[in-house]
Amino acid sequence: GAMGAWKLQTVLEKVRLSRHEISEAAEVVNWVVEHLLRRLQGGESEFKGVALLRTGSYYERVKISAPNQFNVMFKLEVPRIQLEEYCNSGAHYFVKFKRNPGGNPLEQFLEKEILSASKMLSKFRKIIKEEIKNIEDTGVTVERKRRGSPAVTLLISKPKEISVDIILALESKSSWPASTQKGLPISQWLGAKVKNNLKRQPFYLVPKHAKEGSGFQEETWRLSFSHIEKDILKNHGQSKTCCEIDGVKCCRKECLKLMKYLLEQLKKKFGNRRELAKFCSYHVKTAFFHVCTQDPHDNQWHLKNLECCFDNCVAYFLQCLKTEQLANYFIPGVNLFSRDLIDKPSKEFLSKQIEYERNNGFPVFW
Repeated sequence: GAMGAWKLQTVLEKVRLSRHEISEAAEVVNWVVEHLLRRLQGGESEFKGVALLRTGSYYERVKISAPNQFNVMFKLEVPRIQLEEYCNSGAHYFVKFKRNPGGNPLEQFLEKEILSASKMLSKFRKIIKEEIKNIEDTGVTVERKRRGSPAVTLLISKPKEISVDIILALESKSSWPASTQKGLPISQWLGAKVKNNLKRQPFYLVPKHAKEGSGFQEETWRLSFSHIEKDILKNHGQSKTCCEIDGVKCCRKECLKLMKYLLEQLKKKFGNRRELAKFCSYHVKTAFFHVCTQDPHDNQWHLKNLECCFDNCVAYFLQCLKTEQLANYFIPGVNLFSRDLIDKPSKEFLSKQIEYERNNGFPVFW
């Protein structure tokens, strides 16, 4: 390769946020989040039952560069729900309730038997806004609503500027929807037993609108498996001891970090050009999981092979862009690179940039 492994190690040193920097930011975030949770749980609202779901890059320990952006999921268990798939989407659903003799605590958010994502989100937002007023001297404010975003975004202004996306997630303990049947292809990599255990975990629904023509279907919920992603990243080796103190160190997470950094740096370089706007770290993460499926053995990810492993990840991602195919890791019927979601010129633009980087030893890393 055009780039020595030692050089990649240097890049990783650079993106390794100082633990201090992260924990300082995380401390403020946790304080605000705990405060909000206590208020929600102590109040008399429909959100009394919320709890924290610790997922996302911070908890996965693959957070890079910006310690000023955090995602937090507030989960709310909703028993006895019935899902109705929206337009064969596989990922988007209308949420209905099975008859509940004791009445339904979410009654007020129902719209013709359907749990209205927008109604529920508005109320969630309103309560958070009111609670934020009670938090003294942190300079916390709620950002104005962004269309199509499932998050309530808090801005913390001191000690420094941090934004926190709070996402409401419904928790269902039923079995996973049929669209996930052939997903999570980890049997050869992490084993069938691990797969069965993971599929016994709850699944989550976030209030993310499906696209409907040029608009949005405001009432749908989208499946989310971020808790499973976190789990896979944490226990990522075929051998139980992979990356443990006495175990052999692999470079899986390093590759994911480098891939995330590559996309981030390209976005920076091109000032968030329209062609790159639709690409996000979730695309990189999904492609990375597929490479783990493709190369399931720990010895294929030896730390000494970092360069080669990273190149495999880059090659796979380029392949996805060229074929316009990137299947959701949990819902194989969903193509994240379909033309409905990302136009071909955007994919061609990103391909071109990644190829340039790959052929020139990744100048964007320096």
